[in-house]
Amino acid sequence: MPDIVHVTYQQTGKSKKTNEYGMREMQQKAFEARTAQYLLIKAPPASGKSRALMFIGLDKLVNQGIKKVIVAVPERSIGSSFAKTDLKKHGFFADWEPNPRYNLCTPGVEKSKVTAFLNFLESEEKILICTHATLRFAFEAIDEKQLNDCLLAIDEFHHVSVDGDNKLGIVLSSVMEKSNVHVVAMTGSFFRGDSVPILLPEDEAKFIKVKYDYYQQLNGYNYLKSLGIGYHFYQGRYTSAINEILDENKKTIIHIPSVNSGESTKDKYEEVNRIIDSIGELDYQDPDTGVLYVISKTTGKTLKIADLVHDNQKDRDKIQEYLRKVSSVDDIDIIIALGMAKEGFDWPYCEHALTVGYRGSLTEIIQIIGRATRDSENKTHSQFTNLIAQPDAEDDLVKLSVNNMLKAITASLLMEQVLAPNFKFKPKFPEEDELDGVEEDGEDYIKIRGFKLPSSQRAKDIIESDINDLKAKIMQDDQMLKAMPGNVDPEVINKVLIPKIIKETYPDLTDEEVESVRQHIVVDSVIKNGTIEEVGDKRFIRMADSFVNIDDINIDLIDTINPFQKAFEILSKSVTASVFKAIQETIDATRIQMTEEEAIILWPKIKNWIAKTGEQPSIQAFDPQERRLAEAIIFLKEQKRKAATNG
Repeated sequence: MPDIVHVTYQQTGKSKKTNEYGMREMQQKAFEARTAQYLLIKAPPASGKSRALMFIGLDKLVNQGIKKVIVAVPERSIGSSFAKTDLKKHGFFADWEPNPRYNLCTPGVEKSKVTAFLNFLESEEKILICTHATLRFAFEAIDEKQLNDCLLAIDEFHHVSVDGDNKLGIVLSSVMEKSNVHVVAMTGSFFRGDSVPILLPEDEAKFIKVKYDYYQQLNGYNYLKSLGIGYHFYQGRYTSAINEILDENKKTIIHIPSVNSGESTKDKYEEVNRIIDSIGELDYQDPDTGVLYVISKTTGKTLKIADLVHDNQKDRDKIQEYLRKVSSVDDIDIIIALGMAKEGFDWPYCEHALTVGYRGSLTEIIQIIGRATRDSENKTHSQFTNLIAQPDAEDDLVKLSVNNMLKAITASLLMEQVLAPNFKFKPKFPEEDELDGVEEDGEDYIKIRGFKLPSSQRAKDIIESDINDLKAKIMQDDQMLKAMPGNVDPEVINKVLIPKIIKETYPDLTDEEVESVRQHIVVDSVIKNGTIEEVGDKRFIRMADSFVNIDDINIDLIDTINPFQKAFEILSKSVTASVFKAIQETIDATRIQMTEEEAIILWPKIKNWIAKTGEQPSIQAFDPQERRLAEAIIFLKEQKRKAATNG
């Protein structure tokens, strides 16, 4: 199947260049906000968030009166990202020198780690590194005021949420309320938490946000030129389909499905064995490192494979230690993992993230893709492939399979929004004749007739900071999932469904604010799903079926385009006719109910249809949009009948 998303980058090297203090581009942006009491850093994997925290933490210790820095990471292996680091040699005024005694990301029971945490608060030591779990347990043994004049840094911040069962979220809200603690929150995800918000709105409003886009990061690399996101559909067992897409010449991480998912056989160890058998024959396992040496069936060469699925702690520690020290492209070829090797895991040589099964969490998807988007001289292209069970028209579970497929493709569309170039948009007025697309503040902008700028600071903040979170909410909405494949008129998607979700998400917005946010989301989605081409001295944009001069773009035209159409066109060409028919029938069976707003939008289209064809739209038509027009006629007749009866 062709890639649903394919983005190319310019290899500018900008995101990897350092300034006179040894700071990369993202780190400079974060350091400029170092005096904020509450700071949220949203930046992609490999952008240097760990070191950004070191710079900020040291400045707070030396220049801002902060006495201690506590760094909390989600799992022990990530603690090594905050090990002793020489920063002075690159021009900074201090080195990051944690005492190994207070690196609590080590084997051992939580009780002893909590004791060490309490000792740290009473000591003269400045830096402590622990897991989220240790922080939660320690919090039960201290008073919030003991964190006065401390900096609490939470790595992989998307693990926090306001959910009542999320103890870390409770810890954070409590210390913010009852102490003068400073907080630096860091996340590689561009989504708040998929379903449950990370913070309450009143807490989130206290944070200064530093956002560094995925596109800025990847475009500023030296080696990586392109990134593809694609799907491969299989029938039967996934272990037999792996070989169809596994290229053993590419450094690959294979994430097998959760044992609770439909794709799992429920025996994760047997799945690993089958994957290895499909690749070749096990020669031996190195007793010191845990690396499996497998002789390939296809090439005869020996492949080095790491198994992170088996639960034996001793064996797992051995292979993890080996992977931490990987320094050459030849050190490992394939990693097989289940829950590990996602966030905070660094294997720069990885070219292909092969993930089995639908992933419901957008945060998890962006973390997995991040494993393959490190910049390394061994690769110019990175690939994310999702291996998904193909819906079987005869299967009782076809509805579930179709739903998973739609959600997976929607996740890819959302990833394209995050990974594609950013544009700025402005209104274009009739009297203006200057060229569009002139760079302003280093970014392209496009002028659009009828475009509304945000009418308040609140709307502006949503557009600047929360646009991807809001797109995630829109694209995961049940009604949107049914509408996106093209069986609902684009204007209904853009003018009815999207503003409805914006209002539900931000009930405090006025109609004018909702409209400015809506326009920005629709324009941004359509432009990013289109392609811009230069012909002579003019720029054109190809959006769905339209090829338009950028000078002629207006909001009415954009509102007639389904920004999600492209992915479903690719899907229709990539599965068999019977499977696609099953997909369409499943969607039709659950399609959204007609509303008055939709019928009002469709009425002029019905009149145009009749004028053009001389016939009414048919309820039996193959074209889903013609059927929808026919349904609108039935709906309007029914409304008219009800009005006459009531009148």
